[in-house]
Amino acid sequence: MTALLESTLMHLEKLVSFDTRNPPRAIAAQGGIFDYLRANLPGFRVEVVDHGAGAVSLHAVRGNPQYLFNVHLDTVPDSPHWSADPHVMRRLDDRVVGLGVCDIKGAAAALLAAANAGDGDAAFLFSSDEEANDPRCIAAFLARDIPYEAVLVAEPTRGEAVLAHRGISSVLMRFAGRAGHASGQQDAAASALHQAVRWGDRALDHVQSLAHARFGGLTGLRFNIGRIEGGIKANMIAPEAELRFGFRPLPSMDIDALLATFAGFAEPAAAHFEETFRGPSLPSGPASDESGARAEERRLAARDVADALGLPIGNAVDFWTEASLFSAGGYTALVYGPGDIAQAHTADEFVTLEQLQGYAESVNRIINGAA
Repeated sequence: MTALLESTLMHLEKLVSFDTRNPPRAIAAQGGIFDYLRANLPGFRVEVVDHGAGAVSLHAVRGNPQYLFNVHLDTVPDSPHWSADPHVMRRLDDRVVGLGVCDIKGAAAALLAAANAGDGDAAFLFSSDEEANDPRCIAAFLARDIPYEAVLVAEPTRGEAVLAHRGISSVLMRFAGRAGHASGQQDAAASALHQAVRWGDRALDHVQSLAHARFGGLTGLRFNIGRIEGGIKANMIAPEAELRFGFRPLPSMDIDALLATFAGFAEPAAAHFEETFRGPSLPSGPASDESGARAEERRLAARDVADALGLPIGNAVDFWTEASLFSAGGYTALVYGPGDIAQAHTADEFVTLEQLQGYAESVNRIINGAA
């Protein structure tokens, strides 16, 4: 085992021991994990900001770096299916197990190990609010407009640079009907539930019509009706219905245009139509760019960064990351980290030693010029 990997594991064991579950996001700027980070960033100018409600960011800079490494420190809650204490890291033959080791404290530990392995220029942004779709930390950082050539966002990509992923939009709809006895003939607007079901048919047909759309290895529009509820009983016409759906567009797709299309499928118009969460695609191009040319231009810029840093380039992915927020903010951004997304959010979450070592070595090379 190399000294760099041993250092990474030492830091990872400590990082896992801090409870950063989100929710409840009981994370403080003073004490705990942020004090540990401060103590292990030699020669860095460190700024910690409390954004409220457990959202805390730490921006650390040494020298005059070109690149910013971003890692979130919060984890999902654990489940009863863990076989041991999730906050006690366990070393097995070829892996380590613990809450957040894969998503994504393993990367944070490797950054600390590389920072202590030399005195090269480096910039890190640690955040604590990624897992609850409440990106206060990134929004505050973007408002400062600090120049970097590119941002490398750590998520489990198996040690490959990911240049593109889908966006995400979540929507709440409500339909209004008229209560009545179900024995009578109904017009099209009488039942709120019937309106919702007909809306779903039209929406699914539209999604199917986009099945052949492509961008950077991704195909089609991902779409899901996650919940429909309403009505009272089988012999009563439903006066109300609520529907929640989400979609994950390609970087070349216009989210606002898709929302307008989906809203237009409601006949009569929905009583309520509200986008409850939006995450842009990676890369993010102007909404008016229907051809996706600008998004492709930015993807190629990220590829140039990966090539310059000697990072292997992987396939585009379907899951969403905060790299898209940096991209929307004007930065060239890519996703790069150790571990497999299949292990994220699982009981007995793990990351292999091989993945940790490969990531730590690449970060050490970028920061310190180490072979």
